[in-house]
Amino acid sequence: SCYRYWRRLKGWSRRTALSSYTASMRPTACCCYGLYAVLITVLSLFVGVAIWMTITGQGYRFTLDEFLARSSPYMWASMGIAIAIAISVVGAAWGIFLTGSSILGGGVMAPRIKTKNLISIIFCEAVAIYGIIMAIVFTNALKSYEPTYDLTAAGTQVGQASVDDLATGYALFAGGVTTGFCNLFCGICVGILGSGAALADAQNGALFVKILIVEIFGSAIGLFGIIIAIIQTQGMQLGKE
Repeated sequence: SCYRYWRRLKGWSRRTALSSYTASMRPTACCCYGLYAVLITVLSLFVGVAIWMTITGQGYRFTLDEFLARSSPYMWASMGIAIAIAISVVGAAWGIFLTGSSILGGGVMAPRIKTKNLISIIFCEAVAIYGIIMAIVFTNALKSYEPTYDLTAAGTQVGQASVDDLATGYALFAGGVTTGFCNLFCGICVGILGSGAALADAQNGALFVKILIVEIFGSAIGLFGIIIAIIQTQGMQLGKE
């Protein structure tokens, strides 16, 4: 009877550990609150700048065409590079968090899954590598260019980039957004599928290969984003004659 009680207690402890790890994967309101805070901050800055420019008599400058024409292509290109690598790393980290917690929790019940399911971690890490590769590709398009200078009514010279250079900056920014967000959703997708693969493998080892096939198709989302980003930035280079 003592042996049966010990086996029952041991099985209960494993199930408790597994449920605690799976419960930690449930979405919380922290991410939503953080997103709301970012949106409110951006909106407040936008409204504040609009009010300040209106009070100081510069409301005529608060137009989208003025901002797009006067902004530097280097700014757009640098933002695209930063978005490509930063959001890709966020997607990879999110996927590793989801998959790793399930592997650790399922490994309490079935230690055999810990080594085999590391392939899910590799898929998630590849998402960050996609972002690094595209950031390097975008960086090669950053060359020096000569702006054109226009005289304003006050007699001052204002530098302005050519149409081709502005188009290059916008293209690099769009390519970075495409790469970053595709890799973000790819990392989340692979993380959730890897989590399911680990928990299913803990219950039945025959299910791992079947779910792994679905996980491979999920990891292709990031490759689609890279292909589209390459098409968007094809032939674009600052200072190109």
